[in-house]
Amino acid sequence: MLNYYLYRFGQFIALNLPLKLVYSIAIFLADLHYFLAFRDRRFVKANLKVIFPEKRNKELRKISKMVFRNFAKYLSDFFRFEKLNRAYIEKNIKLENLHYFDQALESGKGVVVLTAHLGNWELGGVVLAQLGYPFWAVALAHKNKKVDDFFVAQRAVKGVNVIAMGKAVRSCIHELKDNHMVALVGDRDFTGKGIVVDLFNKPMHFPEGPAALSLMTGASIIPGFMVRNPDDSFTLRIEKPVEFNPSGDKPKDLADLIKVYKNVFEDYIRKYPDQWYVFRRFWIE
Repeated sequence: MLNYYLYRFGQFIALNLPLKLVYSIAIFLADLHYFLAFRDRRFVKANLKVIFPEKRNKELRKISKMVFRNFAKYLSDFFRFEKLNRAYIEKNIKLENLHYFDQALESGKGVVVLTAHLGNWELGGVVLAQLGYPFWAVALAHKNKKVDDFFVAQRAVKGVNVIAMGKAVRSCIHELKDNHMVALVGDRDFTGKGIVVDLFNKPMHFPEGPAALSLMTGASIIPGFMVRNPDDSFTLRIEKPVEFNPSGDKPKDLADLIKVYKNVFEDYIRKYPDQWYVFRRFWIE
């Protein structure tokens, strides 16, 4: 329950103060969290060490601190969704390669939008919904119902339809058959039953969802990422549809398809390590 009131207080601050001041407060709190949260700090640094085994501890600590700061800014942006409109999008967000979505939707099979816990994926979904795309997002429910209702409402107020993870498969298939876009965060498995694939040469569990939905429905998988720029503007960058020819062997196809698009994750995480938000042990030990 405490988290709910903290989120609502954060929303009040974010909506009633200038953005630069909101970010300054967020950075102060992030630095405090970085100093106090030994466990989170240790996991972030350990994850970065896997990505950059050649970097010294000093460099890894610097990136780790920026992870905490950028995550605090991500939350600030999430709290400010009520202020987001087309004018904000035109002024602060650069859009790249939206034509990949348009072309895929012309096929009538829907689109599996693939993203990661990187940059500001929530803002990316809101922007696409505001631009008129038929956008649905699969989200893990929070344990506290009031917190979960708050997060769902924040998304819904700007047109993002939410599919609860526990009911995802049937609902996702239905939306794809209606030629809608279904977004999934595909870099982290929450079940412990995902397919084991190497990421940065170390095994981890990848969620089956994006690959399975594409193979079941024929919908294109199109990666997309909302990354923060140095001046706190954003770039919504859409990548080419993932190319894959299934063999008909389902287990093999699932693993092989994930191996194709996990390369996109590696590219983005390596390029934006300070915007990849994983605060716990990530790889299989």
